[in-house]
Amino acid sequence: MSALCSKSHKPNSHRLLAFAVFAAFFATSAFHAIGQSPDSQQTILFGAAYYEEYAPYDRLDEDVRMMKETGITVVRIAESTWGTLEPKPGVFDFSHVDRVLAAMDKAGIKVIVGTPTYAIPTWLAREHPEVLVVTPKGPAEYGRRQNMDITSPAFRDAAQQVIVALIDHVKDHPSVIGYQLDNETKAYDTSGPNVQAAFVKFMQQRFPDLAVMNKEFGLDYWSNRVNDWADFPSANGSINASISSAFAEFQRGLVTEYLAWQAALVRAHARKGQFVTQNFDLDWRGYSYGIQPAVDHFAAARALDVAGIDIYHPTQDHLTGTEIAFGGDLARSMRGGQNYLLIETQAQGFPEWTPYPGQLRLQAFSHLASGANMVEYWHWGTTANAIETYWRGLLSQDFKPNPTYEEAGSIGKDLARLGPKLVNMRKHNQIAIYVSNRALTAFNAFKFGWTSTTNYNDVLRPFYDALYRMNAEVDFVDPSTTDLSAYKLILVPALYAASDAEINRLNAFAKGGGHLLYTFKSGFSDENVKVRSTTQPGLIAEAAGVQFSQFTIPEGVSLESDPYHVGAADNTVRWWMELLTPTTATTVARYHHVVWGKYAALVRNNYGKGEVTYVGFMPGDALVEKIVEECVKRAGLWGPQQALHFPTIMRSGVLSDGQPVHYLLNYSAAPAQVIYTLPPGKNLLSGEAVPQNGTVSLPAWGVAVIEEGVR
Repeated sequence: MSALCSKSHKPNSHRLLAFAVFAAFFATSAFHAIGQSPDSQQTILFGAAYYEEYAPYDRLDEDVRMMKETGITVVRIAESTWGTLEPKPGVFDFSHVDRVLAAMDKAGIKVIVGTPTYAIPTWLAREHPEVLVVTPKGPAEYGRRQNMDITSPAFRDAAQQVIVALIDHVKDHPSVIGYQLDNETKAYDTSGPNVQAAFVKFMQQRFPDLAVMNKEFGLDYWSNRVNDWADFPSANGSINASISSAFAEFQRGLVTEYLAWQAALVRAHARKGQFVTQNFDLDWRGYSYGIQPAVDHFAAARALDVAGIDIYHPTQDHLTGTEIAFGGDLARSMRGGQNYLLIETQAQGFPEWTPYPGQLRLQAFSHLASGANMVEYWHWGTTANAIETYWRGLLSQDFKPNPTYEEAGSIGKDLARLGPKLVNMRKHNQIAIYVSNRALTAFNAFKFGWTSTTNYNDVLRPFYDALYRMNAEVDFVDPSTTDLSAYKLILVPALYAASDAEINRLNAFAKGGGHLLYTFKSGFSDENVKVRSTTQPGLIAEAAGVQFSQFTIPEGVSLESDPYHVGAADNTVRWWMELLTPTTATTVARYHHVVWGKYAALVRNNYGKGEVTYVGFMPGDALVEKIVEECVKRAGLWGPQQALHFPTIMRSGVLSDGQPVHYLLNYSAAPAQVIYTLPPGKNLLSGEAVPQNGTVSLPAWGVAVIEEGVR
């Protein structure tokens, strides 16, 4: 196909209209990847997103020369430039793509091609204004990215045309190794009349009997009862958390279906062996923070060959590595422990993220320590225009070498040497954290009182962070994880909404010999966010050996006698407290308060062959760590790695040749002398032998990679 060509649009409106009606069915189906397995990757990929279209002058050859100098082995292209690829409907211009592919092929650099569907061209918005998403705030205006309705037939028709044209054009190019679907995809709060109609169909499939839905959702309240499906109101105005949560689940299902649709379309045209991925993102707090509320990552990842993720984090004095580890552990868990691709992370990034010397290198190896098979920066050269002008890549706007670029070169040299050895590292963790989008949505509907902004991720992250600081590595599991037998300890934060089957599965894990930690606000409601009318905490009550009927917002409450010896400032009860009465459980901690002092705050119960710990309040971070440490020890999982503690982080795995490997990471501006207590090995970065109980010297923001059994 020539660089400039024309293709007519062939609408598939009937098919696309049918999609919306049955999105819920598609969203719960099991999509199986049929492309390249990530296990076939032969080395760690090191790269950056590259947009030759954005360059202020022709510098392609110079960019490629500098990439080679830096050790870049892969670039991602095309996902942001639909308007350049298709300047008019059905007229395609691939000249930029062709120039980049030819230059990368000559240099031996691999290419991942993105489908350019997350930023629509101006002509599409003009010809089909209905593609602009309608949210609870009204119709979107053209300008920002991700302003389209992913259910729109006109959008789907146009997206299919550009995807097929692009894949057909590049699939046989030898540099193209895979495809990224869309970009950080979500439903973008789509909730117009077409989506509301599809949601009604979703609810009809879920509740064939309208009376059952009214009862399960409590719709008699405030005359919200729906007596005829034709009367079903828009979910946008709902005051009923059951309706709102069901609508959020439906919207997440739209994302799952949309990505599966793109994956099937790409595979139908791609060359055999080329992989399909997607760059999922996380909850955003000015940086990547927690579970993404708008996407069911575990469901959506089933359509992929390999999961991809974008991870951004604080740097300079605020660099801890926690976000790197959290995002990596989640991405690895999406597809049952498979290695993943880090598709975007910062090089220089925001002005406040300009890394200190050594930090870029530490960050890169931290990603590998979580199981990344690729580290790719967003982006290569900083743009000179538009909203991301001050989100800098490896190069600033002058396109000249700088300290960050030069440090990237040291990473590239090490990966050229060690990538074949480090690729496809496996982890076999015995601790898991149970996460749930459904619980997240329901929890956030109520939070901690009328004015609270604290949400599900604010509960989840302190428990994850505590494990990270003590070097206790984890996987994530979710309601689709039916086999929990690989784990000895599972932490379950804020499981506010869950089915009986979910809770019974978790309780059975404990009864069979596992250790389980539930936090407050778990088991409170069923999967329809209907509060269980049994003794709280519902189906957890027997396993945890505890009950309560009242709760309150704590003021001036601590734990009696500081049982975890954290000191008065950290021995506090915050956000929420349940007034616990043990039945068969042992009281581990009691509230210290003139009124609430008669109630238990934390209990532990023998249950079958295992043990259940129930925490009835939100502890401060230091207290969370002590509680979690106790659970790790009781589960028999306290090992040599726990001799180290943040800011010295150890993350481990098994290389493809069967040899254990340990990443030592110094998240500190001060040098560290680390006593290495594991079997002897070799620091792959320095070449030095490391004896058992020997000392490893780490500079400020330093890293060592120790392979056991190598001398």
